[in-house]
Formats: sequence, C-alpha cells, structure tokens
Amino acid sequence: MAIRKVYLDNAATTYVSNEVLTEMLPVFNTVYGNSSSLHGFGREAGALLEKARERVAKAINADPSEIYFTSGGTEANNWALKGVANANKAKGNKIITSQIEHHSVLETCKHLESKGFKVVYLPVDETGLVSIADLLHHLDDKTVMISVMAANNEIGTIQNLQTIAKIAHEKGVIFHTDAVQAIGAISIDVKQMDIDMLSLSGHKIYGPKGAGALYIKKGIKIDNLIIGGNQERGKRGGTVNVAGAVGLGKAIEIAVRDISINSKKLKTMREYFVSEITKEISDIQINGHLIQRLPGLVNVSFHFIEGESLLLLLDLNGIGVSTGSACSSGTLEQSHVLKATGLDPEFAQGSIRFSFGKSTTKDEVDYVIDVLKKQVKKLRDISPLTAKKSK
Repeated sequence: MAIRKVYLDNAATTYVSNEVLTEMLPVFNTVYGNSSSLHGFGREAGALLEKARERVAKAINADPSEIYFTSGGTEANNWALKGVANANKAKGNKIITSQIEHHSVLETCKHLESKGFKVVYLPVDETGLVSIADLLHHLDDKTVMISVMAANNEIGTIQNLQTIAKIAHEKGVIFHTDAVQAIGAISIDVKQMDIDMLSLSGHKIYGPKGAGALYIKKGIKIDNLIIGGNQERGKRGGTVNVAGAVGLGKAIEIAVRDISINSKKLKTMREYFVSEITKEISDIQINGHLIQRLPGLVNVSFHFIEGESLLLLLDLNGIGVSTGSACSSGTLEQSHVLKATGLDPEFAQGSIRFSFGKSTTKDEVDYVIDVLKKQVKKLRDISPLTAKKSK
C-alpha cells in the first residue's frame, strides 16, 4: 500500500501555483527575447518584466523604480548589507542586526567583520522579540545600518518593525528588513512602515525558486553587488531571469490579494494543530511568540527525544517537516534561533517546525497528529532521557 504524503514544510518552500505557472510558461518558449535587446522580441520581454516590477511594487506600496530583481532572498540580503556598508564607509563602520537572522544575513555580517566593520548582534527575549533597549544602547553616530527580519523563519515571531524603523531614522540610520517569510502572511507597506530596504523571494509565496527582489528606497546610497552589465538600471549586472520575475510578480499579486483568506485559514489550522497535540502529547513546548507570530508556522519542542530522529520517522510515514530552516538542514548543531531565545539545549534538540500551506487540509493535519503521537511515544520508550526523567 502506498504511503500517504503530507507536506508541512511550506516555510522551506511552496509549490508553484497554477496561476503563476500559466503566466510563466510563455516566457520560456514564446516571449523568450532578452529583455535588454532593442528589437521587438526584446521589447516584448521587457514589457513583461516591467509589468512584474509594477506588481511587486504595488504589493508593498513602493515605486516600480525602487524594485530590483535578484536570484532570491539570499542575494537580496547580501546586496543590502554589503552594498550599504561599502557605500557608506565615510559615515561609519557599524551595523546592527539580531542573533536570530537568516544565515544569509549572519554570514554576510561575519564577512563584513573580516573587512573591518563592527557588527552588533542584538539579543532576543524568550519569545524571539528583539531587545529594543539593547538597540537604543548600541545605536550611535557610527551606525550606518540596522537589519532586522520581519518574521523569523524558524519560530515565526513577528518583529516590531515600525518601532525599529523609527529608532533608526531618528539617528539617520538606514533600516533593512528580510521579509522573505513575512510577504503574503502579514501586510507590508514600506511607506507606512518607513522601511528603507526590503528583501523578498518568490518560492515562499507559491512562485518560482531563483526569483527574488530587493526594494531600495530612492536616495539610499548603495554599491552594486553584481557587476558586468547595465541591467536593472545599472544596479545589477547579468541577463535578467524574465520568467522568474514574471512568476514572482504574479505570485506576490495573488499573495496580497488573498492575504486575509489565507491567513485566517492558516491560523485556524495552526491553532487546531497546537490544541490537539497539546491534549494528546505530554511534555511539549511551543516556541516563539504565542500571539505575534506567522499564521501558518509552529515550532514545537518534544522533550526527551531527538528532533532528527522524529523527523526521519515522520518522513518514513510520508510527512515532510523540518528541524529548523532548510538552509541549515544537514547539520547537528543546535538551532541558533532557539539558542538565542534561551531554550534548554535538550529541548531545542527535540524541536520540529511544522509549516502549513494554503492547500493543507484538516484531514492531513489529523493524519499528522495521529502519526506524531505514535512516533513520539516510540522514541520516548527507548530514550535514556525519558528514563532519566522517571527517576
């Protein structure tokens, strides 16, 4: 008998929706011109590219001229950090970020440290919220940039972006946010929220992989990350991935259009899941902020067992989940996010991230709950940690 398959790792990536795929397909074999070419084929592709740019801009209330297409969130984050740091050396050499950022931000900051920049990694509380007091303490005239993610990819905590932006601008500091997980889940208005730079990606919102964008507010001084061409108004060299941009544009348009419906459904699904496993499985802990959180993501610590073992048993039953972010999977190191929240290392090792999608059904969730109960019991029955607890 075939194993039932249930995908609950939408925070890692989503599928490409039919609406998005339909818009992308002609760009592969019909409107295939290079968007930089001056002839009709190129102009036709260029028109589709600019339509996609307008869609992305409208979704976050930006001007189309402030949207630059990238290969994804990682490139956008690299560009934002390296570009601003190098272009604003005359002002200072200090960057402020948080301890729970995506690795594309943390590793870029480490690289900048090796180049002489000073980076402050702000602590977070047990819910994953950045310490505003510490931000105020470290902010000074040498600070050129603050980069704090909109919503965390492992525990789902949503940061107080407007407060951080206000504090940054009172000191004349550029504020960047990695909004890869937030787009389509919460409303983002770069003008109202006073955001200077914002990274986003298509594959978290039912768009294609390898397609992202960086919003750069007019007037921001930033160096280029990729050189070698005049594409993207001279800011990012290389032949533009028109099909990816078209897919991203359509995906973000749909995501914003359906944000209320999807958020309500995902929140209902998440709360049902949490309610049921809390009743059915003892010794668990929900990580992250219990209210200020993404609607479709929940990180759970199952005490006395290893998360990797549970993930593999769930996989054998056709269930796809994660022990953390997909970018750090394959390592046995404790999650840097859970460590920053102060979670006991033993509990952190038993953590699983469940992330629901707009196609997830209650029947699928019930199946996961049933399998989860059995597999947690199986692991606890053979765990030395369980025996230690009973003494």
